[in-house]
Amino acid sequence: MKIAILGKPFDENQTAFMQEMIDDLVRRQAELSILESFYAYLSQYIQLPEGITTFRRGDSLLGTRFVLSIGGDGTLLDTVTYVGPLQIPILGINTGRLGFLATISPDKIAQAIDALFKGHFVLEDRSLIRVDTDPDTFGDINFGLNEFSILKRDTSSMIVVHTYIDGEYLNSYWADGLIVSTPTGSTGYSLSCGGPVMLPQTNNFIIAPVCPHNLNVRPLIVSDRSVISFEIEGRSNNFLLSLDSRSNTVEAGIQIAVRRENFTTRLVKLNHVNFLSTLRSKLNWGLDRRNPAGIPV
Repeated sequence: MKIAILGKPFDENQTAFMQEMIDDLVRRQAELSILESFYAYLSQYIQLPEGITTFRRGDSLLGTRFVLSIGGDGTLLDTVTYVGPLQIPILGINTGRLGFLATISPDKIAQAIDALFKGHFVLEDRSLIRVDTDPDTFGDINFGLNEFSILKRDTSSMIVVHTYIDGEYLNSYWADGLIVSTPTGSTGYSLSCGGPVMLPQTNNFIIAPVCPHNLNVRPLIVSDRSVISFEIEGRSNNFLLSLDSRSNTVEAGIQIAVRRENFTTRLVKLNHVNFLSTLRSKLNWGLDRRNPAGIPV
C-alpha cells in the first residue's frame, strides 16, 4: 500500500506519536512518500528508515492509496491542492488546535492506521468551489474546500461587490468583503460572519457579506449548480481575492466567476467519527445541564 504524508511542524511532545506512526507503517510494509519539506523537518526529530521517497508540489501522487495530513485544518486544506482531481482519500491527523477537518488526535494515530489497513472506515465526499478569473489569479490551483472571499485591502474604505447568479442580478454588497462558502466551509469564516452551519452533503453555497454596511443584508443559501459572478468597485483600485489559505491582490475590472468543481475531495472518516459528533465536540453543543444523562456530547 502506497501512502503519502504531508505535514507542518508540530509540538515536540508529539514526537513519540510520529515515530510510532512511521514505525507502524514500516512494519505493515507500506510504501511511504513524504513531502520534501516535511521530510527534512521530520528527520530532525525522528528516525526515518531508508527507502522513503519524497515529492514536491507538481509531482503526481498517482497510485497512492491514502494521504495522511499531519497538522491542523489549514494543513488539510493545503493537502487538498496536492491531491486535486485524483481524489485520493485523505486522513487528517490533528496536531493543531480546533480540528474540524483533521479529527484524529495524536494518541489515536495507532487505531487510525489499524482502521485504514482493516478497512474500518468510510469515505466522505466533500464538494469543492472553483474560481475562474480574467486575468488569471490562482493558476492551476483554482479550487478550494472551504471558501472563496473578496476582501478590501488593509485600511481602505468598504467596497461594493455587484453579485449575479446565473447572469441574473442579485445584489450590490456594500461591505468589507463577501464570502462564498461550501458546506465544509460553513463552520469556518462564513460562520463567524453569521452564516448557517450546513451538513457536508448539502448541495449549496453560502453567500455571506463581511461586515455589511446594510444590516438587513443577510447570508443567502444558493444551489451549488449556480454560477456566481462578481464585479468589484471601491475607492481603492486594489482588492484581495482569497481561496482557502491562498490570496492574491487584484485590480478593479477583474472578471470573477465561481461554481462547483467537477471533482470532490474524499475524507477518511473512522466509524466512530462523523460530522454531527464533530459539531458537538468542537462547538460544545450539548453542554447543558438540562440535557438527560447519557446523551453523547
